[in-house]
Amino acid sequence: MKKTDLLDLISLAALWGASFLFMRLGAADFGPAALAFVRVAAASALLLPLLAYRAQMPALRQHWRTILIVGLTNSALPFLCFNYAALTINAGLSAVFNATTPLFGAVFAWLWLKDRLDASRIAGLLIGFGGVLWLVWDRAGLRPAAGDSTGVALAVLACLAATVLYGFSASFTKRYLTGVPPMAVAAGSQAGAALFLAVPALIWWPAQMPGAAAWGYALVLAVACTALAYLLFFRLIANVGPANAISVTFLIPVFAVVWGGIFLGEKIDLAMALGCAVILLGTSLVTGVLKLPKPAAKAA
Repeated sequence: MKKTDLLDLISLAALWGASFLFMRLGAADFGPAALAFVRVAAASALLLPLLAYRAQMPALRQHWRTILIVGLTNSALPFLCFNYAALTINAGLSAVFNATTPLFGAVFAWLWLKDRLDASRIAGLLIGFGGVLWLVWDRAGLRPAAGDSTGVALAVLACLAATVLYGFSASFTKRYLTGVPPMAVAAGSQAGAALFLAVPALIWWPAQMPGAAAWGYALVLAVACTALAYLLFFRLIANVGPANAISVTFLIPVFAVVWGGIFLGEKIDLAMALGCAVILLGTSLVTGVLKLPKPAAKAA
């Protein structure tokens, strides 16, 4: 990986890690639906003109139905879920659960696309999901100040639902949109997500108009953490391949915890640190970053 590609990777992780911070900051004023709508609507407003400039609008028109499904499963519903979780649990913990995306992606690829699971990937799935269960079970890492255990449980389920949707969307995209220009998928999916979220956002638009700070958080979320992040991600895929690009998953929780600690005073306890380490170990095995050692051949 060249230095420029490494810089793109770190920048992307910093942006996507920051998205959990801005969701945490904006969700209370906007509510989950309105914040998600502003995010995808503003991102699509930036990406669609770029798509037209690259003369790739015909690809969007040809595949718009399939891209709409990607918009629903890869943006609209996951953003809603994470915004809902941001009302209860901290940014770092949401990002740790987001790191399970490759685990669910591997399960869907195995069930749907018949991708082979070797010993390393099976071990990674078991270890990764074990880390998830550890975090869910250990109430010390999830207990909110108000003691609302039901709210925390629903927030955790929302995070996991989002990662399941991400996993599904990855396999769906691979099966039905291979060869379609990535920018068409990115721009079209954000526009489709905006269409899906328009009515929920209108119904649950906050009674009191969010202030300037909340609007600033939402716009940074849209411009930097969505539109710019997509451009970096697809440039990484083109330059270093999808397997290397997905390694950003390992860095996102680190940045989310750092941003949460700096700007929100969030702290990471031992249970959360251990759970994060276990999840990332499992993810590294599933994605092939790490592999179990092969047994030594027996002498004849």
